[in-house]
Amino acid sequence: MANNIAVVGAQWGDEGKGKIIDILSRDADYVVRYQGGNNAGHTVVVGNEEIILHLVPSGILHKGKICIIGNGVVIDPEALLAEIDYLKQKKISVNGNLLISEEAHLIFPYHKVLDKLREEKFRKTKIGTTGKGIGPCYTDKFSRCGIRVADLYNRKLFREKLECNMEEKNAIFQKVYGYNKFSFDSIYRDYIRFAARIKPLVVNCSVVINEAIRKKKKVLFEGAQGTLLDIDHGTYPFVTSSNSTSGGACVGTGVGPTRIDKVIGVVKAYTTRVGEGPFPTEFTSRLMKNIRSRGKEFGATTGRPRRCGWFDTVGVRHAVNVNGLDGIVVTKLDVLDKMPMLKVCVAYSYRGKTYTSYPADLEVLWKAKPVYEELPGWESDTSGIKEFSKLPKNARGYIRRLEKLVGARVEMISIGSERNQTLFI
Repeated sequence: MANNIAVVGAQWGDEGKGKIIDILSRDADYVVRYQGGNNAGHTVVVGNEEIILHLVPSGILHKGKICIIGNGVVIDPEALLAEIDYLKQKKISVNGNLLISEEAHLIFPYHKVLDKLREEKFRKTKIGTTGKGIGPCYTDKFSRCGIRVADLYNRKLFREKLECNMEEKNAIFQKVYGYNKFSFDSIYRDYIRFAARIKPLVVNCSVVINEAIRKKKKVLFEGAQGTLLDIDHGTYPFVTSSNSTSGGACVGTGVGPTRIDKVIGVVKAYTTRVGEGPFPTEFTSRLMKNIRSRGKEFGATTGRPRRCGWFDTVGVRHAVNVNGLDGIVVTKLDVLDKMPMLKVCVAYSYRGKTYTSYPADLEVLWKAKPVYEELPGWESDTSGIKEFSKLPKNARGYIRRLEKLVGARVEMISIGSERNQTLFI
């Protein structure tokens, strides 16, 4: 039996990982977020209430679970504290069951402004970021000038690092963007205040998790975004700034790969993406509007409408490979209930060549025509069904065909946003 499980998005994010992690959290002792920042959002429906989380792992909704924000996450402390206050208002406790890695890097106000200024300046090649400062923070991390949570508690070091960063950033803001300087004193005071509030939560993430694993505790590793947004394996440069694939679970928490027993990928029964970038199976505007409305396809973090398209097995096969997926979860099957016919992309075609593996060449991704296989719809309501065997024949056929095309077994199916609208195979 798998004790330690990593859950990843196998498309462009927004696959419904929040609900799946919430369900799997019931059997976990620890739930650990390993990359990204508050540019990601996990939506979980509990009863009649919708709860949206950005940094805090979804396991926080279950009593007795230890939730950890790993070192691979970049943290906006103001956003984190706002999320903690939001949870407290909903009578969800974070005392004693939420921990933060001392090695996680911090987002500062200048990161967020720089994020937006870059998008405005380079409009022709804009990525479509959330403007939360994620990319600039990771840039500082890999430029080795970032400021970590641990640095907040060495006042002398923190002051020196912040002064050095602000000197450089203010020069860039003025000379490149014509933007006003940031005040050192204001930012310093704010972050000292933030530091005091989060201090009881700060731990050595790697030590805590490895000790839990040695004690045979069950650990669930929670990824944000999706495989095709991975900085190495996604549609570069239209990607996020971190490794959203399963390998990120190791580097983002300080746990060796031999400690992870199973990797589960989450996919929608169709495909969506937010922001700019190639999307070979994107719907026509009329069908886009229909599916977007039925699936409530609007970003949990930004509210931006998601682009929607047919299921792309080329992309998901790529996700199966780079994540080493042991199984997949299909969400939002019910959104397709009224469709008389469904298309599934099995390959791309460009300039006489057929691509069955995911191409790195952006020109191919932008201009390739999807090669479709058509499958009959089921045109009946699946949202109240409790067993896989009770699904309409064509719905079961659709799932089985996806399994064969992507090379991974479907273990769960979501047919609605509530916890009990889940089928286990």
